[in-house]
Amino acid sequence: MRRHRRTRGWAWVAPALLVLGVFVYLPLLQNLQYSVMKWDIYAGGSSFVGMANYEKLAGDPVFWRALLNNSAYAGVSLVCQVFGALLLAALVEGLRSERWRRALRAIYFVPSAISLTVAGLLFYFIYEPELGILNAALRGVGLDSLTQAWLGQEGTAIWAVIAMSQWQGFGYSTLLFAIAIQRIPQDLYDAASLDGVGPVRRFLQVTVPLTREMTGLMIIVTLSGAFQVFNEVMVMTSGGPNNSSQVLVSWLYRMGFGRNDFGYAAAIATVIFVLTLGVALLQLAITRKRRVEW
Repeated sequence: MRRHRRTRGWAWVAPALLVLGVFVYLPLLQNLQYSVMKWDIYAGGSSFVGMANYEKLAGDPVFWRALLNNSAYAGVSLVCQVFGALLLAALVEGLRSERWRRALRAIYFVPSAISLTVAGLLFYFIYEPELGILNAALRGVGLDSLTQAWLGQEGTAIWAVIAMSQWQGFGYSTLLFAIAIQRIPQDLYDAASLDGVGPVRRFLQVTVPLTREMTGLMIIVTLSGAFQVFNEVMVMTSGGPNNSSQVLVSWLYRMGFGRNDFGYAAAIATVIFVLTLGVALLQLAITRKRRVEW
């Protein structure tokens, strides 16, 4: 009987394992294979070059600039889309009026319903030096000295892209944290209030610990997404000016489809995979340790 149940269980799981094997794990192995080859996808020729692609990657200044940009993206996303979103969700869910809570949830979620391409084009025009809203607003308050070509300067391009991305994803994270907060029993907040605990301590001692599972999940999703960002950069800057806003995936795309160097592009893809896998494993280990402690 037990063997029959086990066989039936494997029969249900087998299709999912097959799909994962064909569309996830097999491509990962093929990418590792291609990363040690010089591969011309258009002509169909390839040759084994060993670790030459990784040596080239280590000496590529644009790759390191892209990695730095991704790291900056990850840091800002952690602050805004995880910790900032948790704080905002706690403030919204702390309102007495259910009507206001529903209205604010909808307002904050609207940017997340806009596609990344549309949001990128929207902010492209907001950042426009002469007719853009941002520079017009700065001129309107007498800060003409701060107006500049936000997407046309090396020092501001990547930060302008990051700002757009935070605006686009902030509401979705807030909504997820709001759902997690709604699951916390109200009795805990009432008991804390009776003990004379203020709102700040209630947030730190009740909300933060009881949303740790969602926080851990959001950290993994946010950091993994930060190292896979692509659409925003391609729509707004295409990696310019002078490669100052390149990220790992955009540089991978440029190397593969722009310069037909798919072996080198596969090496960059391997680095992205290692980074995202490492982030996920580290966060899972930390979450598991905290769960055992609690």
